[in-house]
Amino acid sequence: MSDHDHGHGEHDHDKGLSHDLPILLSRRRALTVLGGAGLFALAACGDDSTPAAGTPSSATSSASSTGSSGSSSSAEEIPEETGGPYPADGTNGPNVLTESGVVRRDITKSFGSASGVASGVPLTIELKILDVGNGGGALAGAAVYLWHCTADGNYSIYSDAVRDENFLRGVQEADAAGNITFTSVYPGAYAGRWPHIHFEVYPSLSAATSASDRLRTSQIAMPEAESKLVYATDGYGQSSANLARSSLDTDNIFSDGYSLQLAKVTGSVSDGMTATLNVPV
Repeated sequence: MSDHDHGHGEHDHDKGLSHDLPILLSRRRALTVLGGAGLFALAACGDDSTPAAGTPSSATSSASSTGSSGSSSSAEEIPEETGGPYPADGTNGPNVLTESGVVRRDITKSFGSASGVASGVPLTIELKILDVGNGGGALAGAAVYLWHCTADGNYSIYSDAVRDENFLRGVQEADAAGNITFTSVYPGAYAGRWPHIHFEVYPSLSAATSASDRLRTSQIAMPEAESKLVYATDGYGQSSANLARSSLDTDNIFSDGYSLQLAKVTGSVSDGMTATLNVPV
């Protein structure tokens, strides 16, 4: 199903040049660090398209190591991306960031008056927030708001099937080494998008929980091989077919470069997986 199938409002990519230009310019700034070769793809800054399928799994790895498959030089910031149509950060309807209970490591369960639990292959998400302006050292005390779709491609709060849930969304504060960890499930692949995870970086926990002074909005790309393993399990519905019809090179977000956004995933479907990524901002 597509985003339109969820019955939500206007897509970011439908809002015209006045909306897209700031994102394009920010993207251009990130790409110019890599040289002119990446600039041809500036037009590929679209939005999320639709959702797809879920099951369980958990592994070990350190976020202090290089998380992405590409190098993350301290001179390069992770690209700025759209938050998509389902952020729940107050920019498109609901604002979950100001709700009590949003600060938590385990985002598989809903909080507050909601009680649902997301199913799927267990996934530990380990991020290391780096301060580009300070030589690439750890950005201690920063906070991350992270969210992604369910195993069958739905977004809590927005999609009809999980409109009354708020799972797969949460905020965590970085430790002294810049490390942040979430416990979640592997996201599904829905029609029109490569498997991904959304996140926003804030200078502090108080800034995150007041949805203010956001430093960066970006997305994590999941690797193909591990995604195929997950999508072969029960509960991930059309994810395998959706993955086969897409690629990182044609995805409307990652097609202009994803070396700083591609997570390293370790572990197994049976024991669980861990995704790690360095996040220079």
